[in-house]
Amino acid sequence: MLEIRNKFPIFKNNPTLVYLDSAATTHKPRSVIKAEQDFYTHYNANVHRGVYSIAVKASTAYENVREKIAAFIGAESKNETVFTSGTTAGINLVAQSFLLPRLTEGDEVIISAMEHHANLIPWQQVCLQKKAVLRVIPFDESGVLDLSAYENFLNEKTKFVAVTHVSNTLGTINPIEKIIASAHKKNIPVLIDVAQSIASHEINVQILNADFLVFSGHKLFGPTGVGILFGKAKHLENMSPYQFGGDMIRDVSFDRTIFAPPPQRFEPGTQNIAGIIGLGAAIDFVEKIGRKNIYAHTHQLLQIATEKLQNTKGVRIIGSAPKKSAIISFIIGDIHPHDVASILAQRNICIRAGHHCTQPIMDFFDLPGTVRASFSIYNDETDIEKLMEGIEEVKKIMRYV
Repeated sequence: MLEIRNKFPIFKNNPTLVYLDSAATTHKPRSVIKAEQDFYTHYNANVHRGVYSIAVKASTAYENVREKIAAFIGAESKNETVFTSGTTAGINLVAQSFLLPRLTEGDEVIISAMEHHANLIPWQQVCLQKKAVLRVIPFDESGVLDLSAYENFLNEKTKFVAVTHVSNTLGTINPIEKIIASAHKKNIPVLIDVAQSIASHEINVQILNADFLVFSGHKLFGPTGVGILFGKAKHLENMSPYQFGGDMIRDVSFDRTIFAPPPQRFEPGTQNIAGIIGLGAAIDFVEKIGRKNIYAHTHQLLQIATEKLQNTKGVRIIGSAPKKSAIISFIIGDIHPHDVASILAQRNICIRAGHHCTQPIMDFFDLPGTVRASFSIYNDETDIEKLMEGIEEVKKIMRYV
């Protein structure tokens, strides 16, 4: 554990840091930082444009990452992977380029009630634009989706399903295999948001048979500003871009444009080249450790923290699904989550407080927000102990008896 933690410079520079906010963003190992630095200091050039040596090297490194991503998620071809700025951009691309042209008045789109706003608002807005209906799969008090309701929603009017694999607030691991299979029985395409699971769960798009899949690099120990959209070739080939610029075309005149084939047609302008190369290094880092090992470690921390929090007076955990990822949301009596976060911050304990971009979840539980602790490979039991000590300090300061 210490060996892995030492690979992250942030902890050397902040030796007392207790970082429990990896659901928001993960820290970056030295190898990722070095990969970006090496690009800028040794072969900084734009890709797909120059024939001089460093431009060729940059283009080769850029496309090598695409191949690496395809292998990482089990895509059939590297051309099924589109570089984006993050999960949000990938979802918006599918909403605008795939769903919008296919949606008509009265059609239906299904999401779940536990979606991050990034996997809610794009579909909501497309539905409003086309006078379609947004169906929302409910969940129960424990944070488990009502699959019977989902099955009942599926009908001839359903044109799309978009669901998260892991809730960023409740930690619930959703049964995406069943969700996809049920939709496909009626030939309905499905997008899966794996932003919270890509670093710790084995994801294979061919086994899942997902039509689209999205994630961000920064939750995978990679840089910010880079993400991946996977799309089945048959979908990408029949989608038109909704953003336009250079390096996405085959031929242009003042009268018409012929777009390049996927994925190039969906990558206008200059991409985050350094970030993409850094993402490649992050994939190497994760594969060296092994996602099964990351899951085992973080799941153990989840179990330890859950037990301690359940046995702490005044603490109520929000979300108790049988299958959870390493995310715990909780409240302490009637103490506002922001007060909890502020007091913990004074002890250099980093947690998240608020609605976590999931306001409908807060509405369901009638809460203004929660405190969220999330774990990663660089955390250990000591971090949990410090969190528990911090919670006792919160209760003391806030005079919670």
